[in-house]
Amino acid sequence: MRTVGVEEELLLVDPETGEPQALSAAVLARAARDDPSEETFERELHSQQLEFATHPQADMADLGAEIVRCRKEAERVAGDIGAAVVALATSPLPVSPSVSTNTRYQWMVQEFGLPAQEQLVCGCHIHVSVESDEEGAAVLDRLRPWLSVLTALSANSPFWQGKDSLYSSYRSRVWVRWPMAGPTELFGSADGYHRRVDDMVATGVLRDKGMVYFDARIAERYPTVEIRVSDVCLEAGTATLLATLTRGLVETAAREWRAGQAPAEHTVDLLRLAAWRAARSGLEEELLHPLSMRPAPADDVVRALLEHVGPALDDSGDTDRAHTAAAELLRHGNGARIQRRLLEQTGSLGDVVAECVRRTQT
Repeated sequence: MRTVGVEEELLLVDPETGEPQALSAAVLARAARDDPSEETFERELHSQQLEFATHPQADMADLGAEIVRCRKEAERVAGDIGAAVVALATSPLPVSPSVSTNTRYQWMVQEFGLPAQEQLVCGCHIHVSVESDEEGAAVLDRLRPWLSVLTALSANSPFWQGKDSLYSSYRSRVWVRWPMAGPTELFGSADGYHRRVDDMVATGVLRDKGMVYFDARIAERYPTVEIRVSDVCLEAGTATLLATLTRGLVETAAREWRAGQAPAEHTVDLLRLAAWRAARSGLEEELLHPLSMRPAPADDVVRALLEHVGPALDDSGDTDRAHTAAAELLRHGNGARIQRRLLEQTGSLGDVVAECVRRTQT
């Protein structure tokens, strides 16, 4: 059974106003004081963010429980210094991001300028174990058409600097300002993957291999592929669904590779359009179908994803849980739909954040 780990980035906010607060250093110091061996939390590019990582899990119920536990622990530690955490991929309220005092992050701001300064966005990165880099590269080649569906499911960033962006996942549009981010052409092999990475680093534009921000990549530190296209999900159950489907995609891709099935040869041009459509529409309208790259209702595309990974879900015992969670998500909406509905009900972005603080813990 492939193991799965999740990294989530959370916003630190004022519990009264909902405004982001540059308190990550204080939160990390408090966590270290409580438990010097604690390694759950890490700093991110901006001081208004806090990141946590779960342990690798084979059982999706255990993974979901750990996501909830980590979120609650983040809320407790932040609460000790007068802040709250919220699983929003962008701040609904206006914010002036503050870059962390970290040599690497300061270098990024100097090199990339305003896009790095403005990059206050929170994602969800999902690691799935692979047996080798060769399997990992084969998986990456076969995942490509389906990644936009994960963006649509997770979309949780409709607001930017106090305004409706008209996107469901505006985070993903901000993220692709990085010159090394986005979809990739086929790698063909592990050697092909590593040559591509080495060539990118050799340009001098990237500081190191850790700055290769492909939509999906072979992890540097772990025996995993890392899928990086999702917004941080408002509710832990959605994050668990994303992890379940991602493991299903990895297992399905690996089986296709072992069976000698060639990957779809969609160009990066089409993959970028699929990613844009998913970011714009979320689950509200049409998406580009991963097989045909033609418009199709979002519900149909999600059902196609479930069918595509069906045998893998059956074998891991996740079928019923995944279908139930996906149906509920389609019925009630992703984070973007929930945020817009809350704004319609309250008329206040501050109230939107306050309710989302509560939902982060459920």
